[in-house]
Amino acid sequence: MEAAAGSRIIPQMNFNQNSASSRRQAKLVSSFFNISEVSVALHSNSNDTKNTVIRELSLRLPAQRKDFVGRTFCSAGVCTYPGDTIGSHSHSAEEKIGVMLLNLGGPDSLHDVQPFLFNLFADPDIIRLPRLFRFLQRPLAQLISVLRAPKSKEGYAAIGGGSPLRKITDEQASALKLALEAKEVSANVYVAMRYWHPFTEEAVHQASHKNEMILAKEIKRDRITRLVVLPLYPQYSISTTGSSVRVLRDMFREDTHLSRLPVAIIQSWYQREGYIKSMADLIEKELHVFPNPEETMIFFSAHGVPVSYVENAGDPYRDQMEECIFLIMQELKSRGISNNHTLAYQSRVGPVQWLKPYTDEVLVELGQQGVKSLLAVPVSFVSEHIETLEEIDMEYKELALESGIVNWGRVPALNCTSSFITDLADAVIEALPSAQAISTTNTTSDEAENDIVRYAIKMFFGSILAFILLLSPKLFVEDSKEIVEDYIEEPML
Repeated sequence: MEAAAGSRIIPQMNFNQNSASSRRQAKLVSSFFNISEVSVALHSNSNDTKNTVIRELSLRLPAQRKDFVGRTFCSAGVCTYPGDTIGSHSHSAEEKIGVMLLNLGGPDSLHDVQPFLFNLFADPDIIRLPRLFRFLQRPLAQLISVLRAPKSKEGYAAIGGGSPLRKITDEQASALKLALEAKEVSANVYVAMRYWHPFTEEAVHQASHKNEMILAKEIKRDRITRLVVLPLYPQYSISTTGSSVRVLRDMFREDTHLSRLPVAIIQSWYQREGYIKSMADLIEKELHVFPNPEETMIFFSAHGVPVSYVENAGDPYRDQMEECIFLIMQELKSRGISNNHTLAYQSRVGPVQWLKPYTDEVLVELGQQGVKSLLAVPVSFVSEHIETLEEIDMEYKELALESGIVNWGRVPALNCTSSFITDLADAVIEALPSAQAISTTNTTSDEAENDIVRYAIKMFFGSILAFILLLSPKLFVEDSKEIVEDYIEEPML
C-alpha cells in the first residue's frame, strides 16, 4: 500500500506545534541527539517521485501540509551535509542501504526465561531507580528475575515453550527486504533485539554467518553507507523505542566509523495511512465473524506504562495511543463501521499507578453493563508474542467470559500482512534523505579511568547486597520478595 501524500520525515518532530505528543517526543529525542533544525518533507504520491528519491537521495523542503495521516516521526544525529543534497545520481550507485528493525526480543526456550528477565529488569528505562541507588540496578534485576522466572515459565510453557517473536521478526525482515526490492531499493535488513538474541550490539558488531537464524552480515562488514533504524513499535515510549535508541546512541558515538554513518531513526509511525488502513482491514474482517457485527464492542488493549513516565518524564505514549485509536476509528467510519469502542491498558504490575483504565477492570465492567460481543484489538503490538497469545487469548478471554461476555474475538497481530509491510517499506524510503551522522563524544582517559573505578565500586557493593538477598532468606529475602513483587512484575513481553 502506497504511503499517503504529504507523508513527512521530520528530524526535530515539530510538525504540529499544538500537539502535546509531538512536543513531548521532541523533548525526549533531543536528550538523545542534537536534533537538526531543518524539516525534511517528502511527498510520495507518485512512483516517479519515489524513484527520484532513491536515485538521488536529495534533500527537499516543500511547504508543510496540515494533514497528519501518513506522517512518520524521524530523527538523527547532527551532521554537516556536503552541499544542498545528499548524494548524486552518479554517487547513488555506490550507496549501500541498511535497515535495522528493533524489537524487545523474547526467550527462545524455558531455559532462557531467567536470563531474559535479567536483561529486561537491568534496563534503567524499565526500572527507573533514583540516581543515588542506580548501583543497585543489576543486583535488583538479578533478584527480580530469579523470583519471577517460575511464573513466567508457566506463561511461556502455555504458548509452546518460548517466544515466537524472533521467528516472526525475522519473517518481517525478509518480507521488508522483498518489498523494498519491489520498489527498486536494494537493502540489507537486520534484526536487533533489546533483551535477547540477536542483541542490538550483535546487529552492529557480531561476525557474519550464513545461518538464517543469524544476521546475514554485520553492518560494518557490509560497508553500509546509509542506515534506517525502524523500531517495530508504532507509538513511541521511553521503555521501548527510547531504550533501544539510547543503546544505539551509545554504541554509535563510541565508534569512529559508525559515528560518521548517516542514520535516520524512525521514532514513531502510528499515524501512517498504511498502518491505519491495515489495522482497519483486520478489524473489519474479524467483525464479520460475529453473529451481529454492528453490536460488537471494539476493545483496544494496549501495553501500559507507569503514569510517572507520562506525567514526570514526558513520555508521549498515551497521547500517541489515543490519537492512533482516533485515526483507526475514523478509517472504520469511512467504511460505514460505527461500532462502540474503548481503550484500556494491560500488563500493569506493582503498587504504582499505571495508565488507566485497566484492561482487566474494564472487561468486568463491560460484562456488568450487558455487553455480549467483544472484539479485542492488541493495538500496540505488531507481532504475536506472550501478551497476545497468553495474556489476551487466555487470561483476558477467560475473565471476559466469566464476566458475562458471550461472544469473544481477537484481531490477530499484523505480523507479515502485505499492506503493512509495504507501508514499512515506504517509511524506510521516505526516511533515507533525512539520514545524518551521530557525532562522537570524546572521553578523556581520566574520565574513562573514573568510570572504571565507579563501576568496580558499584559491582562490589552490589554483589554483596545480592549475596545477602539471595543467600539469607530468613533474614531478608522473604520480606524483599514481597516488596519486589509488589513493586514490579514481569511485563509479559
